[in-house]
Parts: sequence; structure tokens; C-alpha cells
Amino acid sequence: MSEQSDRIVKKLWSYCQVLRDDGLSYQDYLEQLTFLLFLKMSDERSKLTGERQPIPKGYRWEDLANPKMEGVQLEAHYLDTLKTLGEQGGMLGLIFRKSQNKIQDPAKLRKLVVDLIGNESWLEMSSDVKGDAYEGLLERNAQDVKGGAGQYFTPRPLIDAIVDCVQPRPGEVVADPACGTGGFLLSAHHYLGTHYRLDKEQKKHLRYEALRGVELVDGVARLCAMNLFLHGVGPDDDNRKPPIQGGEDSLRNEPSTTVEVVLTNPPFGKKSSITVVNDAGETDKESITYNRPDFWTTTSNKQLNFVQHVKSMLKIHGRAAVVVPDNVLFEGGAGEKVRRKLLQECDVHTILRLPTGIFYAQGVKANVLFFDRKPGASKPWTRQVWFYDLRTNKEFTLKQRRMTRADLDEFVACFRPENRNFRKPLWDEKTNPDGRWRVFTYEELVAREKCSLDIFWLKDESLEDSARLPDPHVLAEEIADDLRAALEQVESVLADLQQRAMVIAGRDAE
Repeated sequence: MSEQSDRIVKKLWSYCQVLRDDGLSYQDYLEQLTFLLFLKMSDERSKLTGERQPIPKGYRWEDLANPKMEGVQLEAHYLDTLKTLGEQGGMLGLIFRKSQNKIQDPAKLRKLVVDLIGNESWLEMSSDVKGDAYEGLLERNAQDVKGGAGQYFTPRPLIDAIVDCVQPRPGEVVADPACGTGGFLLSAHHYLGTHYRLDKEQKKHLRYEALRGVELVDGVARLCAMNLFLHGVGPDDDNRKPPIQGGEDSLRNEPSTTVEVVLTNPPFGKKSSITVVNDAGETDKESITYNRPDFWTTTSNKQLNFVQHVKSMLKIHGRAAVVVPDNVLFEGGAGEKVRRKLLQECDVHTILRLPTGIFYAQGVKANVLFFDRKPGASKPWTRQVWFYDLRTNKEFTLKQRRMTRADLDEFVACFRPENRNFRKPLWDEKTNPDGRWRVFTYEELVAREKCSLDIFWLKDESLEDSARLPDPHVLAEEIADDLRAALEQVESVLADLQQRAMVIAGRDAE
């Protein structure tokens, strides 16, 4: 991050501490910044270019920043502005959809408008400065674990390494069906802009067509839209379709179009569910099962559904990288069926076993699944799967030992994105038993119990040397996380059983 970007982040974030006293979360504050930044930059662009503003008269920055607009009048006008803009189309509607004023003190709102946003000339900054500043705010927001914001934030070093492996090309469309704040899309945008000398049409395609995302949570979708906008992605007006769809459930319907590349880290958690409120005001959760003809199997496990959905999103020979939790690689039933079908109909060529301690959601054990979609064939497309173990005997934390891009250099080198045919294993039973890069044949994998792809072969030094054990509080947190995960699974099974019992009871009553 540049010095100017860092200065802006510190300036904007310092005021957040004042608003925290009023009960605002980091995400609430970042949302309010998003609304005001968009209004300010639209005003600056109109004055610089003479072009018509997409924002209706009476709801522009000049109206909000009017010196006469103070107190209750300012608060009422801000509320009216958010409501009106949320009813518009294009980028306006996406950013302001279902927006609310979370700043209850008009004096503090006035300070935010005049002193913090109003004193900067945002349009004069390069896209790198604006984008880096906003990325810095997003990362600070992700660190607010209590607010749950971290679940939408994938470590940037991991994203960049994945993009370096998949290598998107000019003219291709890169999609993320669970895009969060847009990390994968922006990394792909940066890769295309720095690895190729793009002509005018290719630059136009990169800005308007190359990136597509869907995000279920409205608040996160608006952060993503603003993040892309500040990096020079997406339209300035309502004449073009925004690159992001907000408030949409990716899994509900079959994809209307297919793409060349899918990069995604779907939300953690096994079950898809909705909260149901009965006539008495009591709430309960019901599992969502997606009955889609393009899926190999019907399940309420959203991780397995996302894997199936990604396969459907891809064009023939399209490439995907999907972050999945360990259970996707080993659980039976629907999980086994999805794995066997994936190995048969796609070329599942690489699995990266990720270390713990890199996600803001604690206790997550995840992997990156790389595969290419293939046309129909009588024989399985997967011939062999290469595994890289970045977990065993690796220790990362979010504070003292953060994962960097350099920690993934060996994996990317082993991946050989330029030509996977020249891969060579690092592991050898006799000469290098500690090698982290190893290959297994299709026959070896399908012969494993439940066709499990949860494979590890390195000796865990922490189990052999008690002196290397983590601190007691770290062990306690890991045990607590495992217990919570187990309890969640038991509760989901009980909920399913209760739901089935109610259905049976209803049939008997009829």
C-alpha cells in the first residue's frame, strides 16, 4: 500500500473509533463511507468532464454538503437520499439497495461529509491509490471477527497465488458465484492488466464484461461493487449491466450462461438453511435442498452444491479453483457421489491442502480444488491428481505469522501453470519423505474408502515432540471449534429428522 493510501485509511479509520461509541460496527461504518464516497466521486467526475450525473437532482453530493444542511434536516435529507438512490437501476441501485443510515448523530454525519470525505479530491487519485485505500478498509473490516465480516474475506496472498495458477486470458470471462468483497475478481483484473499488453477492445472488455460476481448478502455486495468501481471496473452510469448481482442466491437456478474461468471461496458451513417464523412468532430453521437437473445429486450441503454449481458454470475446457472445507473431500453419501462424478466428468488435476490460521473464521480446515470441465467421454477424464500439503508442520496466525505470497511460491512453481505436463513430484519415499508435492493415480483414489480425497502423508512433528505443541489456549480453542462443528452437525441431523417426522405425521393425519 502506498503512503497516500495508508494516510487515507488511517484518516478514515480513526473516525470509526468515535462512531464505535455510538454502536456502529466496522461494517456499518464502511457502508456509510461507501455511500458518501460514491456521491462525492460522481460529483467530481461531472465537474471534471461536464458529463451528466447519473444521480438525480436534489440527491447529489452538493445537496448533502450544503453548509445550510445541518442537524435534523441533514439527517432527514440523507435518509431520503439513500431511499431514492436505492430505487434506481445499474450501479446506483446495486450500491444503495436496502441502504440505511446507521449514523444517528447528525453532527457526526456532518463531520464525516465535510471533514473526512469532502476534503479529499478522490478523482485525482489513481485507481491504485483509491483501490488500495478501500482494500485497506475492507481488510480492517474483516478483522472485526465479532461482526462476522471475516467470513467474506479470503487472504490476498492465497487469492493471488490461485490466480497465478489459473492464469486468466484476455477476452475470457472470470466469475465468482460467492464473490464477497471481490478479492478474486480484482486479482484477476490485476493479472490481466499487468501480464498482457491489452488493445482498446480488450481494455473495454476487461472493464465491462470480463468480471462477473454474485453475492447473497446485500451489504457485502455493495462493498464489492464499490471496490470494483474504485479499481476502474464497471459502468459509470445505468446504461450497462453492473458486474455484480446483489441479494441473489447463486444456487437457486441453473446458470444462464457459461464462462471460461470460475474462482471462488463459498461461505463456510455445511447446511443451507432459511429462518422460518410461524404465526406465533416462533422461529426455526429449515434446510434448503436444491432440486436442479444439472446437479449430480440432491443435498442440503451447500459446499457440495457449490462444487456442482461451479461445474455447471464452466464452458467445456473451462478452468476452476474452488476453496472447500475438508468434509467435501471425505464425507460419504452425497459427498462420495459428487467426488466420483467430478473425477469422471472433469479433469481434477490439483488439490492444495491449506494451513489453519489463515482465515478470520477460526478453526477452518480448507483446501483449494482445481479442475477443468471436459466434454462427455466413456472414460474418466481425471488421470492423476497432484496434492500439495501446505498444512502439516506449518504454523500461521493472523497477527504474529501471517501467510505471505512467498509462502506459496513453491506450490505455484510445482503447479507449473505454463505447462502441467512437466510436473515432477517433490516427495519420494526413500530420498525425500518430507516432500510436500505428490501425485496419486485415478485408480488409487477411487479405490480409497468413499473415494476420499482427504490425503496426507507427512509426519506431524507436533505429535512426536511435546515441546512443539501449541500453547494451551490455542489447543483449547481448537478443541472448542471442533466441538462446535460437531454440535452443529448433530443439530442439523436432528433438525432433518424432526422435519421428516412432521412430514410423516402429516401424511398419517391425512
